[in-house]
Amino acid sequence: MNFSNKTVLVTGGSRGIGKAIAIAFASRGARVAILYKSNQQAAATTQAKLQGQGHLAIQADVADAESVKSAVEECINKFGELNILVNNAGIGIYHPLVSSDYNQWQEAWQQTIQANLIGPANLCFCAAMHMIENGGGRIVNVSSRGAFRGEPIKPAYGASKAGLNSLTQSLAVALGSHNIFVAAVAPGFVNTELTAERMSSSEGDEIRAQSPLQRIAEPKDVAHAVLFLASDGAEFSTGTIIDVNGASYLRS
Repeated sequence: MNFSNKTVLVTGGSRGIGKAIAIAFASRGARVAILYKSNQQAAATTQAKLQGQGHLAIQADVADAESVKSAVEECINKFGELNILVNNAGIGIYHPLVSSDYNQWQEAWQQTIQANLIGPANLCFCAAMHMIENGGGRIVNVSSRGAFRGEPIKPAYGASKAGLNSLTQSLAVALGSHNIFVAAVAPGFVNTELTAERMSSSEGDEIRAQSPLQRIAEPKDVAHAVLFLASDGAEFSTGTIIDVNGASYLRS
């Protein structure tokens, strides 16, 4: 998987899964732009770890349509092109129905759908319009196991990821004739800052036991699947959703 002379934009690229994806692309020759919401220190730390020169960190909120448009334009202006978009940024707000009031319920849904579905949809639009003019490209969306098995304590998250899967497949059909290939990865639990508290609690052993491998994914496990889908030779996998959950949830 050689990405020399390719430009990659990774949202949520300063930490966790996005950081691993950015590092993996850079190690294989890509020019990388990482999009981060607010943590400039984390973005600078990740940018410094990217192999090669000239990488870019862009501050933007994926939930804001104008911010998204400006971020894509900044990436293209810097590198002259955008070949690969990875929609990784997302949020997961806990809002169990039985213990949430109506205002909390409404707020969780609005924030989650905006960040996890509408934001990626806007990024896909802005990137695809450029890719159409430039002969093609790749889009990889980071979904979730929760899109299939449900998320009882954060239902908006599960629904947003199910919507992202549908968006992925719709765009795979719509953009294939433009040489743009769209696919997704669906991780289960991943060892990041966001899961650290739950994994260190009494719940951790139960979560690890969901997989016959007796562990949760590392960010690099997800990154490997993302790079495959973005690579030359994976074109006929457009529309695919790859499970990266260690057989903790199976579907057919």
